[in-house]
Amino acid sequence: MLGITQTTNKTTLLRYLALPQPEDKVQCMYIWIDGTGENLRAKTRTVDFVPKQATELPIWNFDGSSTGQAEGHNSDVMIHPVALFKDPFRGNNNKLVLCETYRHDGAVHPSNKRNSCNQVMQKAKGFEPWFGIEQEYTLLDTDLHPFGWPKNGFPGPQGPYYTGVGANNVHGRDIVESHYRACLYSEIKISGENAEVMPAQWEFQVGPCEGISMGDHLWVARFLLHRVAEDFGVVVSFDPKPMPGDWNGAGAHANYSTKEMRAPGGMKAMVEAIERLGKRHAAHIRAYDPNGGNDNRRRLTGRHETSSIDNFSYGVAHRGSSIRIPRQCSDDGCGYIEDRRPSSNCDPYSVTEMLVRTTCLNETD
Repeated sequence: MLGITQTTNKTTLLRYLALPQPEDKVQCMYIWIDGTGENLRAKTRTVDFVPKQATELPIWNFDGSSTGQAEGHNSDVMIHPVALFKDPFRGNNNKLVLCETYRHDGAVHPSNKRNSCNQVMQKAKGFEPWFGIEQEYTLLDTDLHPFGWPKNGFPGPQGPYYTGVGANNVHGRDIVESHYRACLYSEIKISGENAEVMPAQWEFQVGPCEGISMGDHLWVARFLLHRVAEDFGVVVSFDPKPMPGDWNGAGAHANYSTKEMRAPGGMKAMVEAIERLGKRHAAHIRAYDPNGGNDNRRRLTGRHETSSIDNFSYGVAHRGSSIRIPRQCSDDGCGYIEDRRPSSNCDPYSVTEMLVRTTCLNETD
């Protein structure tokens, strides 16, 4: 029942984690995206060697009827290891294993957005697409009320919370710091973090990452955040508008560049890319949240530092536009663009795939 917190003794757990682990026994936690397109699942198996690459690990399976990915009469969904990370919770040689999902007959599962993204990244490899995603999220108590908010009221208006300091301005910093260190240990390309505009809302940044690694690193960073918060008895929400009213929503702003954009005089390529993006605005909106744009409609209202979901716009240093050109990039005449439309619960594989399809492969449908 929600609202009732059941805790275990973490000190007792450490006693068992400190037990010697045989060198030829490695715990590998397989991680995959479930049928919602936004939630993660995981389970662990033992292998008799220390894997150096994900492809060395065996294909496994799970009960897809319990994850929204299969029916009970034919429930096995296959998981293929595709990326390997160090496990910050178990330590030693233990691993986190990001996986793609496949049907029993070898066909790509409909929930598997990584496969098509990887194909697109291979086609566009010569463009050297770089990404950096600003992942916003909200911390909730187990009753699903924002962490640190009054139980029978609201905190003061937005203003002092963004990049704030002090117990009256920020809530959950222990979780944020623990997550940051866990990402560094796991060799996630995390590049920063900060408190956001709404109290109990935070952001971490991952990147720069090239090609398919953007999605890999962000999904595992999300998994680590859920697991860290679990240890603190706190819930993580990636909902793009967790609190209605005069509160900021949560996004996943995608910073993007190609080799041509980063070179001297790259502003021309940046503007050309933006103009292409404007012509496919509706298609991008459909790809930028797991529910075809319906989640983002609650967030992209033209208020609270967002653009309107129905209109495309861009500008220099304009946080109310669809695409922002950072001031420094404008001054330098090259650099990157920031697509501010993706929702916080987006699939980064879908977002990065669409950016490359539109701006590198010149798709227009």
